[in-house]
Amino acid sequence: MLATNALYTDLSEYYDLMCCDIDYLTQSQGIHRLHQLFGNGGKSHLDLACGTGPHIQHFLAAGFDCLGLDLNSPMLTRAKQRCPSAAFMLENMCHFALDKPVDLITCFLYSIHYTGKIMALKQCIDSVYRALSVGGVFCFNAVDKTKICNISRVSHRTQHLESVFEFSSAWFYQGQGEEQRLRLSICKTTGEQKQFWQDEHPMVAISFDELEALLSPYFEVHKLAHDYQRIQPWQMDAGNALFLCVKR
Repeated sequence: MLATNALYTDLSEYYDLMCCDIDYLTQSQGIHRLHQLFGNGGKSHLDLACGTGPHIQHFLAAGFDCLGLDLNSPMLTRAKQRCPSAAFMLENMCHFALDKPVDLITCFLYSIHYTGKIMALKQCIDSVYRALSVGGVFCFNAVDKTKICNISRVSHRTQHLESVFEFSSAWFYQGQGEEQRLRLSICKTTGEQKQFWQDEHPMVAISFDELEALLSPYFEVHKLAHDYQRIQPWQMDAGNALFLCVKR
């Protein structure tokens, strides 16, 4: 068994396998539709925590000028290979600045929680506000700390070359404070040999009421159901949501 505290860096080559069940096209099209309905009609796009660039790939196909931002250099290397016509920044999403504003900023896969602390999340929101043009849209998904089930886990299995990979992830919140954990594990089986990686990422824990209070001074905020195919209001018993924020 091999344990690591830098799973994303060490296993960046496996990241796309870990996310192979994600419908990047539907997610991208869903946010594009929201931008068409609520945004300013512009075509410049910034994807925060872009990873290996799968969402950017679809925004490029939709005619956007795309910029990806991530703190992980190996991820950005793969993103550049996937999306050579996009631009990329090796930067922290909590404090970044652009030379000129963009019309749409996205942050997929609950990556807004990687800010880690409430103060850093505030800095991220401020950076996003300054980076958006008037009438621009900020879209992201989030999980409400008060609705996290610590025994719930998402898993899937896939095959790559001669190996079988099993991936699992789970949220954990101890019930107080501003930190929750994202617990990740990968099991790679090649013949009779097994390798195992596990990691925990500190994530910011916040309720939707608290998050809306942070966003409201900057944006017109809409909480929507976590459904990229239909535009529906968020149901109060749901633990996740899409946040659609329009710059005032």
